[in-house]
Amino acid sequence: MPIPGSGLAKGLAVTLRTMTKRSHTAQYPEVQPQLPPRSRGVIGLFEENCTVCMLCARECPDWCIYIDSHKETVPASTPGGRERSRNVLDRFAIDFSLCMYCGICIEVCPFDALFWSPEFEYAETDIHELTHERDKLREWMWTVPAPPALDPAAEEPKEVAAARKAVEKAEAAAAAAAAAAAAEAETPATPEADA
Repeated sequence: MPIPGSGLAKGLAVTLRTMTKRSHTAQYPEVQPQLPPRSRGVIGLFEENCTVCMLCARECPDWCIYIDSHKETVPASTPGGRERSRNVLDRFAIDFSLCMYCGICIEVCPFDALFWSPEFEYAETDIHELTHERDKLREWMWTVPAPPALDPAAEEPKEVAAARKAVEKAEAAAAAAAAAAAAEAETPATPEADA
């Protein structure tokens, strides 16, 4: 059976023990925090990879991604070919006052156009200024850390293994064809019989 007041005594002992020690508070603006690698700060946009497929905007649970685009006709690359149309990005903006940093937009992007940046100093005095356009999102893209190195003990991806087998098979076929050609060149030509 516990002694009445033992929990209170333990709590007071911890308080007395920590009262005599100095606190280790980092004064933020003067001392920058040590962020963990791959931390979630803001979302960076790699504009060259964006095909305006609108998946990120459709899947966003907060509807905080705004995308505008127009279609542009690309002339045929070969004579007799047909013209093609492609989407051109006009506006890509994220309203960080609505964003809940879930990362769904980054996960669903099939072309790797969105990335997590560790930047976190983007506070504004007016909430309307938290909607950042593609120029600012592109600036944050260059602060995205490189992906972690692959695990050397990991299994080789199936695609790489299939490509390696195809190359080995092609090299073996080329070597066999070269050997057959060399053997054919070495055989002496038989003189034709006089009739």
